[in-house]
Amino acid sequence: MTLQGKNALVTGSSRGIGRGIAFKLAESGARVAIHYVQNEAAAKNTLAEVCKRGGSGFIVQADVTKPEQIKAMFKRVAEEFGTLDIFVSNARPEAVEFFQAPMDITLEQWDTAFDSQAKAFLVGVREATPLMKRGGKILAITYAEGSRTGGLQPWVGMGSAKAALESLVRYFGVALAKKGITVNAISPGWTEDSVLNSLPQQVQDLITNWHVRGWTPMGRLGTPADVAGVVGLFCHEDADWITGQVIYADGGASLMNPEVPTEIQIG
Repeated sequence: MTLQGKNALVTGSSRGIGRGIAFKLAESGARVAIHYVQNEAAAKNTLAEVCKRGGSGFIVQADVTKPEQIKAMFKRVAEEFGTLDIFVSNARPEAVEFFQAPMDITLEQWDTAFDSQAKAFLVGVREATPLMKRGGKILAITYAEGSRTGGLQPWVGMGSAKAALESLVRYFGVALAKKGITVNAISPGWTEDSVLNSLPQQVQDLITNWHVRGWTPMGRLGTPADVAGVVGLFCHEDADWITGQVIYADGGASLMNPEVPTEIQIG
């Protein structure tokens, strides 16, 4: 399968999961707009790696919590590419900007979570759609476990924002179906080189060890390449009949029963 001649925008693609997605799309022949908010050097490095993998593209800066900057980003995409075939909404703020429990989170932190996820996706899809033809692909990176549970208390802002994002995926899936544009969400489990790495080291170690011991049946954390592979599948025409879905890409972690010790579940 090839994406030769396709144009893609991946937000938050100077690092982590977004960077892995940009690499995957480039390897399939796509041109990729690399988005960043602060680290221009990292974005330039990602673009250089994209070119090494057979793709091409450009870098674009925008703060996705600000709708006018999102609109300016898509205007640049229109100027550079003319059309858009793939839009992956992946950008997120650093954990310190939203990671507080429900009784402690400030309204500013709450707004940062929602503005960077649900609102950014709403604005982004509206801007992307006029640039797309039939066969367009819109994907959002979510964390479905965090959107439906309540145990990780400081995740309340982002979890609530992701729940709203996933709801938008369903609404847009219906709204854009007749245009031949699909809208889906990919839900990774805990992943290396992601938001995990911005948490306190003790938290990182606890989460990593828990998954290696069996909470992820495959015995490891995910990688950006793992997530990118799933995104790549959904960008091909073979996935044209799938829309409005949340797809788990977590090595089986979402299959585990929280009421039963992992030692019993994995045997």
